[in-house]
Amino acid sequence: MIQHRLLMPSIILLSALAMASCVGGSKGGAEEKEGEVLPDDVVELRADQIKMANIEMGAVENRTLNGTLKVNGVVSVAPQNLATVCMPMGGFVKSTSLIPGCAVRKGQVLATLENQEFVDVQQQYLEAKSKYEFAENDYKRHNDLYKDDVYSKQNVQQVTADYKSLKAQVKALEQKLGLIGINPSKLHAENISRSVPVLSPISGFVKTVNVNIGKYVAPSDVLFEIVNGDKLFLELTLFEKDADKVSVGQKIHFFINNETEQHEGVIYQTGKSVNADKTYKVYASVTKRCKNVIPGMYVNAVIDASSSNVAALPSDAIVSFDDKDYIFVFDRNKTEKGKPVTEYRMVEVHKGVASGGFTEVTLPEKFDVKTAKVVVKGAYNLLSAKKNAGEMSC
Repeated sequence: MIQHRLLMPSIILLSALAMASCVGGSKGGAEEKEGEVLPDDVVELRADQIKMANIEMGAVENRTLNGTLKVNGVVSVAPQNLATVCMPMGGFVKSTSLIPGCAVRKGQVLATLENQEFVDVQQQYLEAKSKYEFAENDYKRHNDLYKDDVYSKQNVQQVTADYKSLKAQVKALEQKLGLIGINPSKLHAENISRSVPVLSPISGFVKTVNVNIGKYVAPSDVLFEIVNGDKLFLELTLFEKDADKVSVGQKIHFFINNETEQHEGVIYQTGKSVNADKTYKVYASVTKRCKNVIPGMYVNAVIDASSSNVAALPSDAIVSFDDKDYIFVFDRNKTEKGKPVTEYRMVEVHKGVASGGFTEVTLPEKFDVKTAKVVVKGAYNLLSAKKNAGEMSC
């Protein structure tokens, strides 16, 4: 805003001078040929207008810039730090005391479920275990007798098959008990229970609660979602043209919810492909624990980007028009109505990092850096002259 206010006096004088020149030169204008039509990307000024607009020329320089990139993104959590809690056998909710936002630790009881199937599987395990212990002893005894030629090979084979079958049955039931949170080594006939606890697989805070007392939950139902906020990361979105300006190890600063508190992070991975909308993903870890940063939040981030030996121009040489960036370059000198006139051509560029009053620019392929003369001061006055071409030309 300050820059535009400073430019207003020169723009007003420039327009006034142009109009005065047109009025003064209108005498006998009917006898002169109609003025030429300028291309859309060209603006022309007389010598007095160039002086009033403070036009200064320069060249594209090669500079090493250490600047910043402003990007947007969201806070995410790694898959290993997000747990979805279900119960493989389902059941009725007997008790729970959690609400969203509660802190939990790994192994803490989240809820207690009841189901007749819990009783059945415990019974089946204890019965199979008892039979297996008998079959194991019988198997050893028959093998000893077979060695002494007391039993036939066929009898030993039958006992061995029964023994192995029961062993597989016991192992399978042990795994089934483990799925519902029952330790087989501590199970015996006196502690068979119709209810089992639902334990938290990780430490963190409760994100979602989908249960209430008395509700029946199926094996596929999600009971709780637990999030560990200790290891959050940022998923940042960059434009394709900035992909080469970031690398692993670069530091970032980010803000959430328009807060003034600054948080820190480090880029640990960059995307390996460009999306259909020409954006590029970068991932950064949050280096310090931030109590008010939670998954799903929108963030504004600043990346400490660096470039080496890039094409750069003074930042004042680059102007914005219709959401694009341009520079003005000298095109040619000519004579119009007996007066010297200079033409300047608008060239679209893409901006990169900025530092120390200079900005990195990506130039068109056929742009001749060695011979091009660029307007490094007064570019905004030229843009105003272009917008008011009807007033600026005679």
